[in-house]
Amino acid sequence: MKKVLILAIAAAIVMLMPSFVSAQTASGTLTVTATVQGSIGLVFNSDAAGVALTGSGTNAATLAFGNVSAFGALSAGVTRPSVTATNFTVSSAVDVQVTKTNSASANYTLKAQLGAADAVNTWAVGGVAVTSAAQSTLTATGTYAANSNFPVAITIPFTTASGTAISNTINYTATAN
Repeated sequence: MKKVLILAIAAAIVMLMPSFVSAQTASGTLTVTATVQGSIGLVFNSDAAGVALTGSGTNAATLAFGNVSAFGALSAGVTRPSVTATNFTVSSAVDVQVTKTNSASANYTLKAQLGAADAVNTWAVGGVAVTSAAQSTLTATGTYAANSNFPVAITIPFTTASGTAISNTINYTATAN
């Protein structure tokens, strides 16, 4: 009788074994959603007629005029559009390129503003005066995906001491129309 009982228990264990050894599984469903939003991007590019920008092709470039003066040689790409009885202006061509994706916008508005007040020098971008007080409109109908030349100009008074460093930032804002 013991042998029959042992055999019965062994048979039961063998029959139950596959359920203990079989792989455990689970399943699930992930629902994924997204909403496409139109966007625009702005980069600064070096203009062939201007100073080569450090960081050209990005949205954070540097325009280094180098040494400037009312008379004498200037760095490559720097022009001196005017010298008056009290000041002189230096300028360099700078290209701004605005691109769009997933947008029906036909064009954009480009504005600029100085990052900090400058009580000494006068600044202009694309022939438009730029200050820190408010944004100045450079164009209301910019063309996407094209380099648009907006020269940066600084007018410096003759009363400025030799060796004076001039530094500021110009913040550009492109808005899809």
